[in-house]
Amino acid sequence: MHFQNRLNPELATRVESLLGGRTRDIRLDGELARHFRERSWRQAAKIIRAWMIWVILLDVLTLGLNAVLLPGHAVAPMALPASILPPAALGAAILFRKPRGQWLEGAVLLTSMFFILLSVALVGVSAGGEFYERHLTIMLFVAVTAIVIFPIPLLWATAIGAFALGLYLVFQLRNPDIEAGSALAGTLFFASGIAATIVARRTATILAQKTFLLELRDRSRLADLTYANARLELMARTDPLTGVANRRSMTEALERFWNEGGAHQDGVAILMCDIDDFKRLNDNLGHAEGDRSLVKVAGIIQSCMRDDGDHVARYGGEEFLIFLPRTGQQEAEGIAERIRGRVEAASLPNPTSSVVPYVTLSIGVAIMLQSEPLSMTELQRQADAALYLAKRDGRNRVVVYSSELDQTKR
Repeated sequence: MHFQNRLNPELATRVESLLGGRTRDIRLDGELARHFRERSWRQAAKIIRAWMIWVILLDVLTLGLNAVLLPGHAVAPMALPASILPPAALGAAILFRKPRGQWLEGAVLLTSMFFILLSVALVGVSAGGEFYERHLTIMLFVAVTAIVIFPIPLLWATAIGAFALGLYLVFQLRNPDIEAGSALAGTLFFASGIAATIVARRTATILAQKTFLLELRDRSRLADLTYANARLELMARTDPLTGVANRRSMTEALERFWNEGGAHQDGVAILMCDIDDFKRLNDNLGHAEGDRSLVKVAGIIQSCMRDDGDHVARYGGEEFLIFLPRTGQQEAEGIAERIRGRVEAASLPNPTSSVVPYVTLSIGVAIMLQSEPLSMTELQRQADAALYLAKRDGRNRVVVYSSELDQTKR
């Protein structure tokens, strides 16, 4: 299982540090800045595209209304400057359809905004008269709405504000109807408004970043909790010594298989495996060597499984149960013999064994065919009966259950 929302320790520490300080001091850099951009880009791009499209529509609509309401000699000078805005806005809208490099996005957005503001200003300047100052004020309004609405870096917002104030000052100084002092005074007045707007944009950005950090921390904590629960669940189903499934896990797997109707498929096998003379091994070499042998045997058994459908569990002290779905008698007997042979070939020491001076396995095999359905308990009983015969008849052998075995056992 993957927990993609888990933060690495260094990043988690950085997140906690930022959230633990003052909100106004939050600054994202490095990997956090990259994550924030990835998380917020889609919404930011959607806002920018929508704003650009609306600006184009309003530009065309305004020019159309002017053509209807104003004399032709007043509208004609507006046409050429107004034509600058649509391609500039459309270029930005197209660029923000998919992520690009941040430097490219910044360059295109700022270039587009400059020409949009220039277009609005030139419409009034070209028309002259009452339109001159009116359109310069509209230009400032356009810049303010962009700064407020666009969720962009502070540097970009500041550049947009500088463009608007610079264009306002230049054209006002050229305005024949006002003096230079009035132009400077007006620029300073609007500069205070632009500055307040930029501060508001900075505050909105910091709050958005804080929200992102809180979300990141919450998701990371949830992922940590999910991971810890998964680990606990795995530990509850795993034998801590050998690393294979424990008895509880195997019992649940068998019950699930039978309850879901898997027992009706043709060929199901259960193998009961027992380490021969394991008590002698513990008494002679100590429990540490006994544990080592259990781990080695579990690994050998696991290596003999065919795929994830086969299950292995430590079922008792030195006993292992193997569940093989989709398996006939010949294949099950072959797997059992392979396990037995590999354990013996490993030459794990058991000097006082009654068989050979190595660790060996006795294995009982029970097969259920579709024509002879059995309960889970009955199939396990048959495997246990076959194991009993394997132990009684000399150990280190594989015995497949048959109905005659019950009579022989009795």
